Amino acid sequence: MNSCIFCKIVKGEAKSWKVYETEDVYAFLDIHPASKYHTLVIPKKHYTNIFDIPEKELKAIISVVKKVSKLYEEKLGIHNIQIISNSGAEAQQEVFHLHFHIVPRKSGDGQNIRWITHPEWINDFDNMIEKIK
Repeated sequence: MNSCIFCKIVKGEAKSWKVYETEDVYAFLDIHPASKYHTLVIPKKHYTNIFDIPEKELKAIISVVKKVSKLYEEKLGIHNIQIISNSGAEAQQEVFHLHFHIVPRKSGDGQNIRWITHPEWINDFDNMIEKIK
């Protein structure tokens, strides 16, 4: 993936601010931060999204998400975070290299992720479950 910015970051061809690294995973500060210490956690190998990453590699990424979150809690006193990942353009994925956002949150930070909910869909839950059996 020659044009993938995250692949370039992993190769050292693009600047990043490393937070944590393992053999397979890289965590760095997001260049478009929504809050202080907004961090991206990515696999070093290119996977487009959740649909094409093997489970073993996904577990390694989630393990780093946990480690970075604990680091922020212990070193910075951050006790509120959002962990976000988007897979696919219609899910608002903008960089097509799987990544997880760790977004520290605090009261009054101006960030507000709210979904429009559809309680009427509860009536279709039985049919929905049947489709995935």
